[in-house]
Amino acid sequence: MNYIVTGGSGFIGSHLVQHLLKNGHSVINIDNFDDFYDYQIKIKNTLESIGKTLEFSFHEKELDIQKLIFETSSNNYHLYYQDIRDKEGLEKIFTKHKVDAIIHLAALAGVRPSIADPMAYQEVNIKGTMNLWELCKAFNITKFLNASSSSVYGNNSKIPFSELDAVDEPISPYAATKKCTEILGHVYHHLYRINMVHLRFFTVYGPRQRPDLAISKFTTFINSHQEIPFYGDGSTARDYTYIDDIIDGILKSIHYLETHQNVYEIINLGENEVINLNQMLATIEENLDKKATKKIMPLQPGDVQKTNADITKARSLIGYHPTTHFQNSIKKFVEWFLKNGS
Repeated sequence: MNYIVTGGSGFIGSHLVQHLLKNGHSVINIDNFDDFYDYQIKIKNTLESIGKTLEFSFHEKELDIQKLIFETSSNNYHLYYQDIRDKEGLEKIFTKHKVDAIIHLAALAGVRPSIADPMAYQEVNIKGTMNLWELCKAFNITKFLNASSSSVYGNNSKIPFSELDAVDEPISPYAATKKCTEILGHVYHHLYRINMVHLRFFTVYGPRQRPDLAISKFTTFINSHQEIPFYGDGSTARDYTYIDDIIDGILKSIHYLETHQNVYEIINLGENEVINLNQMLATIEENLDKKATKKIMPLQPGDVQKTNADITKARSLIGYHPTTHFQNSIKKFVEWFLKNGS
């Protein structure tokens, strides 16, 4: 199969590309190497995802990315330095390749940055996604998997969160854009028969995690004896989901898309295990054998109190069975972190 993966050099995307290539598929990776975090991290992700062990000398962003494109191109892997807001640029890629399905992971991420710049989030997460659907129409691509988010649930009072719960009260622009793509996705499914699965990811973590995310940031700061920003009293809680389980859920969702017709589904992918902030910090401290210095700060606008995934639908529909417990996976993450010299 030939897959387009948007955001294929990011955290989740690079792991997915690695698995798709390992399973004998072809991948067209579309990534714009956004300045949200250091582009060099994405270059390392890309090389690791395709099994390249070469030493990469960094110089200047544009030149480095062009070098990466040249050195990674093969019969079954093509990297495009492309923004999904640019429909004409995307169309040139679609013209060059036969595409069986699109796995759309590219987005502007993060709750707090979306409050600071909501228009950018609308441009990328809504308009960029619609550009892809318009090209699905034009090129008769009928299988589409979209990365949504647990943030759509807002401060849902019902625990655990079910796909049947009302999600009409998002509390951040990021969450609202993800809800919008689910709604607009149904329009494209209904009008143009694009088979579609939206996966609501619950706080994904693991090797190659973005440096701005809490587990990665706390690990970095504790290891280097820096003060960590600690929001609230530590009682906020998340359903942390290890990257291996997320990839398993994505792959099983793709299989479901490929073996069923007239598909429009929204599916939670989580661990169904809730860890509060104090527990998360203590687990990292234990694995680093170092104590954190905390800077206590108020809860931030847009932050939810708790997330907890009801994964009943994922279990029954796609055979999703997460296997990684938090204590064990933090150990894996810290080992990776220390090995990679972070």
